[in-house]
Amino acid sequence: MSGVKRRLTSLRAATRTLPGALRAASQAGLGLFLTSAGASHLTVNRLAFQAQVPTWLPLDPDLVVLASGVVEILLGLALLFLWRYRAHVGLVAALFFVAIFPGNINQFVNRIDAFGLNSDTARGVRLLFQPLLVLWALWSTGALRLVRRG
Repeated sequence: MSGVKRRLTSLRAATRTLPGALRAASQAGLGLFLTSAGASHLTVNRLAFQAQVPTWLPLDPDLVVLASGVVEILLGLALLFLWRYRAHVGLVAALFFVAIFPGNINQFVNRIDAFGLNSDTARGVRLLFQPLLVLWALWSTGALRLVRRG
């Protein structure tokens, strides 16, 4: 029971102000996004995600997709339920987004059609969104403070 009280206290503290409430809602949205994306790695988009695995990576593309899907689900759930550790989870999520960026570059460079990205322009625009995911994770969780403290 004390764990639930701690989570609620942490959530209340995070939402006392309008900016805090916006960050909390944004963090929850990111958690839902990651959980959903991770589930799609394991199911309906499994083959499409394999198209993003860099050709130079010496691992089975299906294994990479399954492992990254599990990581996304765990990060999403952590963002939804581990509010006390939100800054640390946000930092890990941001690093995860950086780690998977080579897959997006691979898709662009090798002109791989997947997820409806069937032109250089569409694949190029997709590249621009990855840094926004990094910033979303850092801002919504307060992880920028951890980064600044170094």
